[in-house]
Amino acid sequence: MDSSTSRRNFLKTAITLPAALAVGPSLLAASADTAPAPADSSVPLPMRTLGRSGRKVTMVSLGGMMAAYSPDYLDIAWSMGIRYFDTADCYINGQSEHRLGAWLAKYPERRKEVFIVSKDHPHQGPQQLLQMIDTRLAAIGTDHLDLFLIHGISPREYGDASLDWPKSDDFKRVVDQLKSSGKVKMVGFSCHDDWRAAYLMSAAQGGFLDAIMVKYTPFFTKGDVFDKALDACHQAGIGLIAMKTMRNTHDVPTRVPEFDKMGLEVHQALLHAVWSDERISAVCNMIDNVNQMQSSTDAARSYKEPLHASHVETLRQLILAGRRTMCPGCPACDSFGATSALAFQDIARFVTYYEQDGNRGARDMFHALAPAHRDFTSVDLAALRDRCAFGTDYPEIMKRAARYFV
Repeated sequence: MDSSTSRRNFLKTAITLPAALAVGPSLLAASADTAPAPADSSVPLPMRTLGRSGRKVTMVSLGGMMAAYSPDYLDIAWSMGIRYFDTADCYINGQSEHRLGAWLAKYPERRKEVFIVSKDHPHQGPQQLLQMIDTRLAAIGTDHLDLFLIHGISPREYGDASLDWPKSDDFKRVVDQLKSSGKVKMVGFSCHDDWRAAYLMSAAQGGFLDAIMVKYTPFFTKGDVFDKALDACHQAGIGLIAMKTMRNTHDVPTRVPEFDKMGLEVHQALLHAVWSDERISAVCNMIDNVNQMQSSTDAARSYKEPLHASHVETLRQLILAGRRTMCPGCPACDSFGATSALAFQDIARFVTYYEQDGNRGARDMFHALAPAHRDFTSVDLAALRDRCAFGTDYPEIMKRAARYFV
């Protein structure tokens, strides 16, 4: 991962970290030109219960992909009330877990107060998680994970058989072994694939997984396939964590009058729209700098009631007017993805990582796709764009992918 872009974004809104930490979070907040941090910096953000586990998690989770992710940055997140930290085997060229571990080594007493998630890629099947867990624990320097996820489950990466893993006896036995060992408290998967509704339904039918992190925006149609899948998981007691929520807000206005009246910036209003869905326990956010962190944590503290449908529609229109590299999620894109070999949503995501995050590793992600999954020469991308509910410009995105990655 190219750290220069994220580091510049971080430094734009924070003074030198050692000095900032010495004087406390109030000065950091002032440097971001946002509302001040709470007077008692030890107070966690508001929490929600994650599924049937009964475990409480802060409504904002700090994602683990950004270059700013470091012991100092985690200190700031802690001071602002975040108690849920996300990471994975592959983030920041494998350094994300080690940076989290370095922070835990500084403050071992905090381990019992934080919810730690990591992920891995069991390409040989769920059984492989039994060996992978020891590597993940060693990298972080902890004796257990609060949640262990299969990373980015999809037919393209794990094969068609993976659609049945969440309801298979083999995976259930693995989950039971992991949890009985004491090395893992909860098990699940993350998913931003076109087949996400099918994976959610499979998990609901299996009934043994604890939590799922899923690509989510509040713009789905009530009663559609995705909504029914969320319902099924919620009713099965499976905790739901939203991700990729903010990925289509890169160029939306910071303020509009409708949300000014509510004391919210547009990005904060989008978080409120997600939390308006009671099935969602937390939003896993890639927070690049202190300004964004203050904005997100202020949003969590100010959330009191669901947004009105008219406000959600305002958000949808703002995103429609912006320049998107990812569809927020619509039936047309999902149905096309279920029938096409082209991994167009994955490619759009890699373009987003490259453009917005400066992530040079996106090129490797692109080339890790099978040739058939990245060949768009015979695909009618214009027709796909025209069917997309958000008009995502797939022809242009694929041109940029070819320029960046080929």
